Amino acid sequence: MTRKIIYLASPYGFSAQQKTLLLPPIVRSLEGLGAEVWEPFERNNQINLSQPGWAYQVAQADLNDVKNCDGIFAIVNGTPPDEGVMVELGVAIALNKSIFLFRDDFRRCTDSEKYPLNLMLFAGLPEIDWENYFTRRLRRLKHRIRH
Repeated sequence: MTRKIIYLASPYGFSAQQKTLLLPPIVRSLEGLGAEVWEPFERNNQINLSQPGWAYQVAQADLNDVKNCDGIFAIVNGTPPDEGVMVELGVAIALNKSIFLFRDDFRRCTDSEKYPLNLMLFAGLPEIDWENYFTRRLRRLKHRIRH
């Protein structure tokens, strides 16, 4: 059986401390479920950020990874969540990729009584049992993500 490729959409790579402390446990948790994890900050380290045009190259690399993955695990912390993560999530929804949302931020960011975030983030999830694709705790991943 081929391992599923999960794109990890996250703003955590912009901060050295978050990249060191927060990303590794998430990557390990997803790998522990048998997934191959494409973490964009790690995958884009081959792009020379001192060269002109690096930003476009990074954006295109991330877009291509979202297009070529099996699903996306989006960290949707913040009020609102990171705009880059939202674009990646929108692309994944448009391409009908498997979607999973992680939010351990206690603040609400919504007008809806049903959803803890903007309702459009849930457009790629099923109407019934959407909660199976949303979690606030990493240790619950093995019980939530379906192969």
